[in-house]
Amino acid sequence: MTLGMAHSTGFAPASAGDGQPETDASLIYFSSASGYTRRFVEKLGIRAAQLPLHTSQPTLLALRPYVLLLPTYGGTAASPGAAARGAVPKQVIKFLNHEGNRSLIRGVIGAGNTNFGDSYCLAADIIAVKCQVPVLYRFELMGTSEDVAKVNEGLEKFWTHQSQKPA
Repeated sequence: MTLGMAHSTGFAPASAGDGQPETDASLIYFSSASGYTRRFVEKLGIRAAQLPLHTSQPTLLALRPYVLLLPTYGGTAASPGAAARGAVPKQVIKFLNHEGNRSLIRGVIGAGNTNFGDSYCLAADIIAVKCQVPVLYRFELMGTSEDVAKVNEGLEKFWTHQSQKPA
């Protein structure tokens, strides 16, 4: 598998000394077995790296700043930053527990289901607060063609703006 494809798993041929796969993708995402988030990312047509489905697998190591895209699991409705249990997938927690990965996150995009009321895209809100980054966009389930266009346009503007910031 290579990173040169429009969509990839993000597992680069090179890995860190401890066997962790590395990625230089600017979009890193988690998709559950349902594949909703993966299908949305595929529609974006940009290079992206997928976090492993199982926590028993080695997590990715980000090599450059990235935006994280993730769904919300059925966590309890709580205010962002509060002790909401279960909303953020464990695989994402494992990935962000690595200090290098946490230091490179620049924004978050949330996927969710509006049927869950206050918990809609709660995982994105929690990560935004904990990592002090903006929530760039929210979409429902697999997203619409309008969501795809808005995310592509928004990411392009976001990275352009990021590149103009003083170091």
